[in-house]
Amino acid sequence: MKFDIKEEDLIIKPYKQSGPIYVREQKGRYQRIRRVMSWALMIAFIALPWISYQGQQAVLLDVAQQQFRIFSITFFPQDFMILAWVFMAGAFALFFVTNWLGRVWCGYMCPQTVWMLLFTWVEHRIEGTRNQRIKLDKQPWGFSKVMKKAAKHAAWLGIAFFTATTFMSYFIPAKELYSQMLAFTWGGLTSFWVFLFALCTYGNAGWLREKMCIYMCPYSRFQSVMFDKDTLIVSYDSERGETRGPRKRKAAREELALGDCVDCKLCVEVCPAGIDIRNGLQYECINCGLCIDACDQTMDKFNYPRGLISYTSERQQEGGKTSILRLKLLGYAAMTVLVFVVMAWWLSSRTPLEVYVSRDRGELSRTDYRGWVENPYRISVVNKTQQQQAYQISIAGLEGAKLAVHGGLSLAPGEQKEIPVTVSIDGYELAKKVSTLTFVVEQASDPSTQQRKETRFYK
Repeated sequence: MKFDIKEEDLIIKPYKQSGPIYVREQKGRYQRIRRVMSWALMIAFIALPWISYQGQQAVLLDVAQQQFRIFSITFFPQDFMILAWVFMAGAFALFFVTNWLGRVWCGYMCPQTVWMLLFTWVEHRIEGTRNQRIKLDKQPWGFSKVMKKAAKHAAWLGIAFFTATTFMSYFIPAKELYSQMLAFTWGGLTSFWVFLFALCTYGNAGWLREKMCIYMCPYSRFQSVMFDKDTLIVSYDSERGETRGPRKRKAAREELALGDCVDCKLCVEVCPAGIDIRNGLQYECINCGLCIDACDQTMDKFNYPRGLISYTSERQQEGGKTSILRLKLLGYAAMTVLVFVVMAWWLSSRTPLEVYVSRDRGELSRTDYRGWVENPYRISVVNKTQQQQAYQISIAGLEGAKLAVHGGLSLAPGEQKEIPVTVSIDGYELAKKVSTLTFVVEQASDPSTQQRKETRFYK
């Protein structure tokens, strides 16, 4: 792959010299795709806490009660192994997509990019086009400038506050959260987290913007490890575009001693990261495709073929053919599928019931006046379903033993209850000092839902 790199591009400039990036609004095919995906993400983010399932909020991460409810499944702290599987599946899926399509996640679905371009859209509507914003920033402070800046930041803060409140509705029931907000009865902890998240959203999307992607996001640093010659990335065709230079639209293309790049710099002006894609692959590029739309628009005006900037691979630019059937990509795909299969198997085999057996701390065993040996235990049962459940306890593995349960076992959804039980047996029937005993706790409405816990019985 050949790049046209100028000497001044090799000079490392201090960060503070770069100045703000004024992103030009751009329309086109990839911009439409990005907007559809962004709207889908935002609508799902806003709507999900309002979806009800069996009379309850379908998705609620209740940290206070240590219960994460996702539709029909409730996760407890002891189920958090699922988080490891989720992170592993997400990591391999990200590796797969990156090796195949480059940093496309950042350009189309990353919340930082979605909210950053949303804030830019608001800025464009209030302060005007790119050139108007540059001119406005250079103007001395006056009534018009103050009003526009105030309106922009007020809109940003409003979006940030709504985003933070929506985010908190995943941890506090949405109806309760918003009713308390309208009644001005939020507690100190709720107010702290909402305003903290609002401040982070306002700062990240409004002020830091591309700096989050360039300097703070670890993905931009290690993405190149997953790239190869077949990875599809946004690239500039330097052989076709160079030597770049301006020209009149009606100028005969074959009579010019220039390449197809008219040096309009639109590809730079629409880039959210402020880079010049003509200088070659750069880790700051988020593969959003905005420069492709801008370049295709210019090519159409000059009646040149599209594709001067396009999604392509290094192998394709060298004249080869990119194959999707390559070892690294297939390996990432296989690992992604494998982790999802294991996660699905774990979820399907998960019993919505948790049982813990502990011995009474007072004494290991005792013998009554009849010569019967008694062992006291405490059984803790957790109802991991979203319905009221009754449970039955029985014993197995100790012939002739009797079980006395001291209390009922009817549990509300998510409730944990501990009850004392006593196991007794005629001492003459015990051949050993220590015997094996199994407690069986089963759901009354569905005996197949059960947990078996093995323990010891002492003579």
